[in-house]
Order: sequence, then C-alpha cells, then structure tokens
Amino acid sequence: MRNVRANPLRCLILLLPLFLLAGCGSRPERAAGAPVILISIDTLRADWLPAYGHREGSTPAIDRLAADGILFESAWAHVPLTLPSHASLFTGLLPPANGVRSNLGYRLDPERGPTLASALARHGYATGGAVSAYVLRHETGIGAGFERWDDAIDFSSEATLSELERPGEATVNAALAWLAGVGERPFFLFVHLFEPHFPYEPPSPFRERLADPYDGEIATADAAVGRLLDWLRTRGIYDRAVVILLSDHGEGLGDHGEKEHGILLYRESLQVPLIVKLPRQRRAGERVARPVGLVDVAPTLYELLGLDPPSGLPGASLLAPEKAVEPGRALYAETLYPRIHLGWSELRSLCDGRWQYLEGPDPELYDLAHDPRQRENVLARERREYRRLADQLKEIPLALEAAAEASAEERAKLAALGYLTGAAPESRGARLDPKREIALLEELQEAFRLANTGALPRALAALDGILQRQPALTDARLQRAAVLRRLGRLPEAKEEYLRVGRESEPHRESVALEVAKLELDLGDAAAAEKHARLALAASPAEARLVLAAAAERQGDLATAEREAREALGPPDRPHLPALVFLARIGIERGDPAAAVELLAGARERIAAGEIAPVATLEGTAGDALARLGRAAEAEAAFRREIARFPGGTEAYARLALLLASQRRFDEIRPLLDAMVAAQPGPRALLVAGQVMEDLGNRGDAAAYRARARTLGARPAGAS
Repeated sequence: MRNVRANPLRCLILLLPLFLLAGCGSRPERAAGAPVILISIDTLRADWLPAYGHREGSTPAIDRLAADGILFESAWAHVPLTLPSHASLFTGLLPPANGVRSNLGYRLDPERGPTLASALARHGYATGGAVSAYVLRHETGIGAGFERWDDAIDFSSEATLSELERPGEATVNAALAWLAGVGERPFFLFVHLFEPHFPYEPPSPFRERLADPYDGEIATADAAVGRLLDWLRTRGIYDRAVVILLSDHGEGLGDHGEKEHGILLYRESLQVPLIVKLPRQRRAGERVARPVGLVDVAPTLYELLGLDPPSGLPGASLLAPEKAVEPGRALYAETLYPRIHLGWSELRSLCDGRWQYLEGPDPELYDLAHDPRQRENVLARERREYRRLADQLKEIPLALEAAAEASAEERAKLAALGYLTGAAPESRGARLDPKREIALLEELQEAFRLANTGALPRALAALDGILQRQPALTDARLQRAAVLRRLGRLPEAKEEYLRVGRESEPHRESVALEVAKLELDLGDAAAAEKHARLALAASPAEARLVLAAAAERQGDLATAEREAREALGPPDRPHLPALVFLARIGIERGDPAAAVELLAGARERIAAGEIAPVATLEGTAGDALARLGRAAEAEAAFRREIARFPGGTEAYARLALLLASQRRFDEIRPLLDAMVAAQPGPRALLVAGQVMEDLGNRGDAAAYRARARTLGARPAGAS
C-alpha cells in the first residue's frame, strides 16, 4: 500500500471551496463554561427516527430533545464505520488527515491533532466517556484526553458476541456514576450506545411493542437517552447544558443489497441524525436543511465555548447563518474497508445536498432532490455535475497507510461483532467493484451468523462454497479454521491457519498464535511454544499465556508463573486472563487460599462495576473455594460465572461435580442441558458426556456424545 501521510493543513486548503466559511459578520452563539453532553447512538439511520419523519418508531426522549434543540435534516457521516467515524467526530479531521481508516489495525494518534476532550481538559473541563462496544476500547486511542474512559466490556478471548457490547442502560449507569463525582467543575461527557447495531435483538418491552426489531433497538437506546437526560433535568443541569445527539453512521437494511454497513456509501449508510440543544433551549424547534458533516461538531463546540479551534479543521460551526455558507459545499465520505479487508476497490463520495457523486470502478451520480432512494444513476446525462464533483474529489488525497498488525484477540472480537478482519494482499490489477460483489459479502456474513449461533456444519458448507469462488478471501479462511476447531477437527483447523499464514503476510503473527493454541489442544507443548514465540510481537499478553500453558503442561510451574506475570501488565489495568492463570497455578501447587486471595481484588472491582468481568475468573475462584471446603461460596461463584458467561463449559462441569459431592444428583442433568442449550454445537455436548462418564453414568455419556457426532464433531486428533 502507498504510505502517504495526510497533511491536515493541506486538506484544509484543498477543501476550502467545499466547507463552511465562518466569521461573516453575524454574532456567534456563546456558552462559555457550559456543561457539554455528546451522545452517539451507533448505526442509527436518520430516516428511522420519528423526528425525521419515520412513522413506526417510538422515541419520546429523542423527540423531546429535538423539540428543545436544532435538528439538522441533512447531516452526513464521513465513513460508515464506528472507530473512524468517531475519530473524525473527536478531532474534526477527515479520515485522510486523522489516519483512522478502519476498525482494525488503526489507532488515533494524538500527534495528528488534539481531540475535543484534550482541548476541553486544558481549559478546566472534567472529561468522561462511557462506551458500549469493544470497537471503542481505550487501546484504539479514541479515549485520548478523557480523564475517565469507561469501557468495562469483556475483552477476553473467551468472550461471546453479547459480551463484546453492553446494554445502553449499563453505559448510562457508568456515565451517571462519573457525573456524580464531578462536583462543580464544568464537564464534557461522551456517551456511546450500541443498541441499533446488528444483531437486532431488542429486550422487553420494546420487542413486543414494535414489529420491526431495528425499531425496537432504537427504542431501547431512546430509553437510555431519556434516563440520562432526566437525570440532568432533575439536577438543574439540562437547561444550562449543550446537548448533542448524533450517530456515527447509518445502516443498509438491504436498500442497495447491503444489510449492515461498511462497504457501500449510499445515503442510508451515511445520513445520520444530528440534534444540537443550546443552553436555555435557544433556537428550540429550528430545522436546518443545508448539508452538514460530523467534522462540523468540533468547530461548533469550540465556538460555543469560546475556545480557539486547532488549525487545519475542514469544518466550521453548525450554528452559522445560512448566508455564511459557501455555495457548492460538498461533504466527503469514504470506505476503505473493502480494499483493506477484501482486496476490492475503495469507494469515495462527495455530496452537496442535491447531488451525490460516488467514485469507484463504476462511478455513479444521484440527484437526491428527485431520487432520494438513489435508484437512477444519472451520471451519463448530468456530465457537468459529475465533472464538478469528480474534480473536487481529486483534490482530496487518498493518503492510505497500511494497517498495523492486529492481535488474534482483536481480530476474533471484531469478527464476533460482524466485522471483516482479514487483511487482503495488494492487488496489481483492477480491483473488484464492491457494489457488484455485495451479494458475496452477504453470503460471508451469513456464514459468520451461522457460526455465531452454533450451526457449525451449515457454516462450514457455506464457507466452502464461498472459497470455491474466491479462494483468496482471507476472512472466509479464518472463519473456516475457527469452525473446524469448534467441530473438534483440530488438524484441519491447524492446516487452514497455516495456509493463511503462508499466503497473507499481515496475518502471520496472529495465525501463529492460533496454531500455538491448537498445538496445546493437540498435546504438543513444544510445538505450541515455538509458534507462540512467533506471535510475541503482535500479541504479547496472549502469546505469553500460551507459553505459560506450555510450560505448565511440561511440569515447569516456575516458568509458567514467570510467563504469566509477564502477561499480567500494569496493576491498575491487569490482563485478567493472566491473573486467572496465576490463580490456577496456585491451585495446582496446593494453595487454593492463595488463589482466592489473588483474585479477591479483581472480584471486588468487577462487583463494583469498575472493570469488566472476564470469563473463567469466577469459575477459578469457585474451584479454589470448593477445595477449601467452602461449598456454598463455591457454588455461588460457579453460578455467577454461568450467569455472566453462559457459553462456557468449565463452570458447569465443576458445579456438576460439586452437586454430585453433595448428592444433589437430580440437579445435574438439568444443569448440563442448560449448558448445551447455551452453547449450540458439539463442544458442550462432549463436555457433558465427559462429566457423565466421570460420574459413572455411561448411558447419558453415550447419549451426549452421539448428539455431538450428529453435529459434525470428531475426536481430537482425528482427520
């Protein structure tokens, strides 16, 4: 890939014809020292809100905010992906300038320019953020400048899809806890809600009230927004605050063949809600029709708060009068996601409100005034508009930098959330048009969904069909390897990972870690150690834990403990899987009391909501407590583990043995059946079979194993 670093000042000069020119004689709004609340609802299409004309949804909190504020009818995101979009929101810079081009392999670099949080912190603001998804974890740099960045979401390698996000209500709880400690300081609070993101699974009562689950997810987010705003109202903060509500991007919902987002740049993926409530509800009920972008939010806040904006920002205040708007202003958008992860072409866009030009292998032009659903490409007959926007777009550099090597854990987590994580090799020929390949992508994402719901044989068949057509599709190969592993076909899974490593240099280190884990499962600790060392640079904590496990398997507990301590990290943010491993070493050494003590601090912080729970921590504590004869506490720990991580197996198995020791045999079969129900696929069935075998119940053991075989399971080591 080209390694061209974007110059923010150059981008500003190039984009001057496109963007709002402030300072045209009108008196700007001022709200110096006002509290600022910025709410981002992920994956929310503007046209799916009643405030924007949607007739079937229910969003009373957002409706009330819109009545109190200024609603922007044509607000556009600059990239249909969560991390890059928030990078533009916080910096006020377009993706070529801020450098964040995808959810994986990119980090917000503070050297690129200050963020809203860092600028406000320098002027005495308390700054706090609370987010709802792994995509915005603190390691991405997106929390730069925030005194508190609450991302208490399970990041462990065992986490399931539901554990990689948290409900909006929980995120609002974290935000309110932080606000309660701010005192009299002015504050900037950022709250990110993830509900409308796929899969659309609204809770009660919204599931029952609304026929469309996407509507239900939006209503769920609205309830969280309402609770936050009501808290501000009851404390007299709301009236004097600046409140901004927006989304990072929209959702395809099949309008142009894309069900979700990230690949295409049509209106449904880019047009987002944007509501700005000023102190004392000034300008309440106004609607602004001109096109605006998310890069305008930062300049707006700098102006409102009376702060000098950083140099080189391409946007300007949302509050400027219409007469101050430069005619012909066009908003930039891009998606490099298909190029980075699939090897297809990137897509770029400019939209001036009337016309949207989409640059790609097969360019398009749409007249949004007469064709808002973008059904007719008028490029052939509107050559003047096409050339105008195409020439403007040429002035914006692509400035693509190669993605950094991502850890295996990062790839696994984002894949679980439905994102592509493969790094495609650079193409020397013409790149495929994502618009023409979107059907294949939908097949791939359906295979991901099948795997996530435990339909492993069907997922494997779907992946095989996809790879017959595009054998170089890295994401399909990585998912195929993961499915084979879950089916117990470990040698085949290992060979698939090795193939990816041979054919895709960006994946060699992360694949080495997966092979190391497989070698452990296959019983070859020496081979596991060899591959883990290859992964140390990309995934140091995880690789150290594999080295620790390999040493443990070989009876070298001293080396195992040393490697685990290397993986542990700083005391204020320890790598909890390493802490769990050290506790397990204590148990193996015959000191369960030390294990309980080691885990006590983390368990207290998890109970207090300070850090996210991690899989197997409570289960390991339960094991230690059981060995100390503290059966009631052990049972409670096992049940907490199961409640938090129902997709695991170890806590069920240990609890079953504890119940057997208390002669509570009638509780064991329902417990194991619950484990199987919570984890579709053969693994839980095989564990249930082993538990019954250990308890001497060979009939039930055989029945569980027979069911596992019907799901495609093979014994470890079989080919």
